[in-house]
Formats: sequence, structure tokens, C-alpha cells
Amino acid sequence: MLDGKTIVVTGCSSGIGLETARELTRRGATVIGVDRNPNDELDRFIETDLTDPAAIDELVGRLPDSLDGLCNIAGLPPTAPPELVLKVNALAPQRLTRRLVPKLAGGASITNLGSLAGIGWADAVDQIKDFDKTDFDDVERFCRQYDMSDGGRSYFFSKEVLLTWTMRNRWTWRDRGIRMNVVSPGPVDTPILPDFAATLGARAEEDMRVMDRLGTPQDIAPVIAFLQSDASVWLRGANLTVDGGMSSYIAMTSTGLGD
Repeated sequence: MLDGKTIVVTGCSSGIGLETARELTRRGATVIGVDRNPNDELDRFIETDLTDPAAIDELVGRLPDSLDGLCNIAGLPPTAPPELVLKVNALAPQRLTRRLVPKLAGGASITNLGSLAGIGWADAVDQIKDFDKTDFDDVERFCRQYDMSDGGRSYFFSKEVLLTWTMRNRWTWRDRGIRMNVVSPGPVDTPILPDFAATLGARAEEDMRVMDRLGTPQDIAPVIAFLQSDASVWLRGANLTVDGGMSSYIAMTSTGLGD
């Protein structure tokens, strides 16, 4: 399914990123992993600090030409400092993608890891527009202005940014056949799950009560692999919600159409 393809995966050393790297490899791809922590399972690994724009630019310089895919999966939880969350979860995927596009082959696929946390993006349009003008050296000002430390807001906002950035760039590179989509998981059993419980408290407990189970990285990775395959060539700017039905539950209960 992915034989002959070379795909870059950020956040490859744990959680969904690690399982995605494994899934892509099982399907025949050559995977170049990127993370701040090592991974010795892969064809090639490059240690990179995604909070540092210079390190991202150096990473791009070390990557080969004619890449077939990019999976932006690296992320920080809501317990991390807000400016770091926005750098890794929102600014880094944008910078890496834009700088890597010239090295992508025609027909390449870009897949971003969003989250159910981004579902409220329509209520944050003004903030998102302001963030468009924000870069790595200005992100602390942005966090203070919008109080991104409040209740893990930095994480929710980072996913709202990534989701809308994906949709807004659905056709940006279509002259070369390059597509970009996003996968939005619900609660997934990964090493950072306790961070969400600590931040969200009763809100997280309510989510758990209406779900049959937590997701696993093995639930998410095959969907990302599908988006990296030629079977997804006409998906552009799509948001695939892999959340056990949680987004449908939210939509129905919030509109009075049922539970």
C-alpha cells in the first residue's frame, strides 16, 4: 500500500507518533522519524527540538528531496507551558510544512494530528486571525494577551489553529497534487493522557462516562496511514474524526437533536 514511499513522521518516539511510524513501516514505507527523544526502530531518525525555528530549518536541510509524505504528529499536553504548547503544536507544523513543500514529490500527502479539542474553532476566529501574525519570537506576548494558561486553553487553541490551517490550505499546493488533511482523535490512552485528566478534571470524567472505551494509538495510526496512501488522493482539507463517536455526541446534545 505504501511500498516505495518515504514519509517523515514527527513525534515518532511515543504514543500516536510511534504507532504511526510502525504502521507506515508495516505497510512498506521508509520512515524518517523526528523527535526530541531517540527511536532506534526506524530507517532513519533525526533528533530535533521543534520549539526552535532554527532547528526546524536545519531539519529541513537534512531531509532528502522527493519525499512522499509528512505526518505532523509531535505535540505537547496542556500541562506544558503555554508558549511551548503553541510552538510545538501549531507553529512548528506550519513552519516545517511550508519549508518542506519544495522537497515533496508531486502527489505527496501531508497529514496533521488535530484533536477533538479543536471542535470549537468557530468561536475563536478572531484569535486565530491574530495568531496568523504571530511567530516563535512573539508567542509569549500572544499567550499573555489571550490568557492561554487558563484551563489548558493553549492546547485547545493549538488544535483549533491546526485544524483551521489545514482547511484553509486545502488547495494551496494542488497544482502539484499535494494534499493536506487532519485527523482529530478523541481521548486516547497515551503517556500524556494523565496530563489531560489533571487539567480538565470533571470535564474529562464526563467525556469518559459517555464513551465505551478510550481510544488507542492502534485506532489512530491506520487512519493516518490511509491518508498517506494513494487511496486518499481526493481528500483535501478533510477532518477525519477518530473519536469513538464523541464529536457526534457533542453535535447532537448541543443542538437538542438527541444524545
